[in-house]
Amino acid sequence: MHRPAKSMSFGILLGFLAVSPVITSGTGKEPRGVKSTDPVVYSTNAVTGIISKTGAITKSAARLIAEEAANLYDIMDLKSFGLSGKAFEYAWRGYKYLLQKGKISKSEVLSICDFSQSSRQKRFYVIDVAEKKVLVNTWVAHGHNSGGEYAKSFSNSPDSHKSSLGFYVTGGTYYGSHGLSLKIDGMERSINDKANARNIVVHGSQYVGEDYLSRAPITGRSFGCPALPESEVAKVIEVIKDGSCLFIYHPTKSYLQKSKVLNG
Repeated sequence: MHRPAKSMSFGILLGFLAVSPVITSGTGKEPRGVKSTDPVVYSTNAVTGIISKTGAITKSAARLIAEEAANLYDIMDLKSFGLSGKAFEYAWRGYKYLLQKGKISKSEVLSICDFSQSSRQKRFYVIDVAEKKVLVNTWVAHGHNSGGEYAKSFSNSPDSHKSSLGFYVTGGTYYGSHGLSLKIDGMERSINDKANARNIVVHGSQYVGEDYLSRAPITGRSFGCPALPESEVAKVIEVIKDGSCLFIYHPTKSYLQKSKVLNG
């Protein structure tokens, strides 16, 4: 009475194993073209013992974004403009995150301040994402207390006179003590979200640009604003105002690890 039941149970189990998928990390004998670190779904035939791939190789979202950024970096030849590859990769990652969250209304433009560069370099970039080209490459000032030729220290605190790192979304324009200016909203809590309270805006200044550098060793410094050359600020503001993404970058480990936009 018990033997037929056992045979039937074994048969059911055998059939189940024949079609059951097995997830493996790829440490065994992978098919040609499969890397050992790629997550692959295989099925095992219980009768023959043959393992075959049943699902497509998948890549993480972070890896896909990094590859996309690398391709765009090459297509636009951003290296020739002096923009750091890492700066663009992080900018692209944050831009995609904010776009997904519905924070960006002007998606065709991405602006980057690459504060890993000397203030003598053109380290401000406005990129046309749709057309895949650089619209503007010019000088930009960092905060007076962030450093001399190079920015090294950053703060979100009022009256710090330092630049704040991270992602911003541009707002509207107004005329202030520096003429035409652009409001920017910090998107990262405790990192740059006090930008409005600190009056951190994009504006033009005489202490930024080729003319100033012809008679000074380094670009002048602001109270924390990303100040641009007076001759170019109107053009830049017109292009980036009203809802585009601005990223102020520096390879500060504490920021890169803390940023929820980059690690979200």
